[in-house]
Amino acid sequence: MTTADGFPSDDVSLTILDLGLFEVHDDGRLIGIPAYLIRSGPALLLVDTGFPAAYAHDPAAAGRSDGLDAFGVIRALDATQTLVAQLARCAVAPAMITHLVLTHSHIDHVGGLHAFPGATLVLDRAERAAPRPLYWGDRRPLAWPDQPQHLIDADTRIAPGVTLLRTPGHTPGHLSLLIEARDGRSVVLAADAISRPHELTEDRFAGAWDPALARASARRLVALAAERRATLIYGHDPAQWPSLPKAPARVL
Repeated sequence: MTTADGFPSDDVSLTILDLGLFEVHDDGRLIGIPAYLIRSGPALLLVDTGFPAAYAHDPAAAGRSDGLDAFGVIRALDATQTLVAQLARCAVAPAMITHLVLTHSHIDHVGGLHAFPGATLVLDRAERAAPRPLYWGDRRPLAWPDQPQHLIDADTRIAPGVTLLRTPGHTPGHLSLLIEARDGRSVVLAADAISRPHELTEDRFAGAWDPALARASARRLVALAAERRATLIYGHDPAQWPSLPKAPARVL
């Protein structure tokens, strides 16, 4: 069977959602804020949710409400880059999402955490063990949502062609993903387990919750990508981000 656009309904697809740009103060790098939409059979998975939606119409809220101006400044986040608008580019409404996968609970990944009450929330048990999502600095404004949850204790195949990988270090319960299409192509979504190649060779994950654990997780992902001949997509690489196809185009 195929979908209306001719895509095999029993295969897996991956689309990158563009949720804006953020400039980091310390080195001026301009980083993309991604989320990912994955189709696998009847499952429709959203991976991460970007910054709070309020930033799109009130960017100053990032500093005023959340103290994010200590780290950097939002450079692009308009009505076309909200999570709902990016999903609409893929003909997807929030109610259609079956699984909300959280790589970790920092501010640029949990802004829409409460926007998908009908989805199963999927995250690592160690990340969920925190009383509230980690958010930013000492800020903890969000509660965990009251909805079905699937907590991960080990690498888990969550849907055909979609495997969640435990990659702790950046946070206690960070997750990455391996996505494998029927035609043999595959992608490793590192998320913040490797935000950019610079971490591998220069700062050595100095800002991570556990730098040694982060280095081990990063080595694992690099080896896995080489073994599978997979495309490795970093979490926030300024050099890679402009070259990645964005919604509604597919990576797979």
